[in-house]
Amino acid sequence: MSLSEGKLRHLKALSNKEGIIAAAAMDQRGSLQKAIAGAKGIAQDQVTVEMMSEFKIAVSKILTPHASAILLDPEYGLPAAKARSSNAGLLLAYEESGYDNTKPGRLPDLLPHVSAKRIADWGANAVKILLYYSPFDDPQVNDIKHAFIERVGAECESIDIPFFCEFVGYDPKGGDEKGLEFAKLKPKVVIGSMEEFSKPQYKVDILKVEVPINANYVEGSSVYKGQKAYSRSEALDLFRKASGVAKKPFIYLSAGVGNAQFVEELHMAAEAGTDYSGVLCGRATWKDGIPIYGKQGVKALEDWLSTEGVKNIEAVNGAIKTAKPWSAKAA
Repeated sequence: MSLSEGKLRHLKALSNKEGIIAAAAMDQRGSLQKAIAGAKGIAQDQVTVEMMSEFKIAVSKILTPHASAILLDPEYGLPAAKARSSNAGLLLAYEESGYDNTKPGRLPDLLPHVSAKRIADWGANAVKILLYYSPFDDPQVNDIKHAFIERVGAECESIDIPFFCEFVGYDPKGGDEKGLEFAKLKPKVVIGSMEEFSKPQYKVDILKVEVPINANYVEGSSVYKGQKAYSRSEALDLFRKASGVAKKPFIYLSAGVGNAQFVEELHMAAEAGTDYSGVLCGRATWKDGIPIYGKQGVKALEDWLSTEGVKNIEAVNGAIKTAKPWSAKAA
């Protein structure tokens, strides 16, 4: 793929000096509201805009000195964007939080008062879309999603801003995505998604992907829970297979797992020799600070982030030493 000068400039702003994307993610909205409500013992609709913004500002201010960029949302995250470290680039989410649960297929929607142009005007270096996707869903459902991504890709290209497409797998039959059966299916979901959105018509610049396995079910992993979906050698082969189908640079997302699990999965990616180009890591670094914020307030959260949060992000930074520059696949 040939990148324009504008897209190249923005991607460099999102990367460290080695050309690796070592980014923090803080674009959670509905899930963060729910978690803060639980921590404070209040109803979700009692979580104010000020609470959401305060939490995001704390994360952005304290973690971005240790990150190449941060992903935020335009709804609550613009003040946090201003609080980020000068070394960190900015990505902004373009999609509505969650998905349409009135119809089958977890269909996405865009934020109604946002456009790729407005995201660029707010100072962002990239547009991010999260898409719930399974190659095994109804072809009619997936056709809607394919057209959706084509539209966003064309919009980003028209204003010369990079497009990061994040896809999160699920079971169209309603199974537990954290369970053993989905762990067995997950490699096919991830690999099929990476194959699909590498196609040129989507104009995706960076694929933001899940690791193709669940380390909790890898026999002998440091987070193994006792039920086997794959041996370690099988898991490493799946990392290689997923890496092999990607025709665009790709980075890993933490997908809501804890820091220990995500770091173990990154070690497997390194052991497998995958050519991933970094991470966009959210909850694995800061989610354990939510109960502290809920019970003790923002100062206690900042204190926790300054110690444990920084330790978490540095553990991820240490685990991505073998990542390859995105320019190698973007050339």
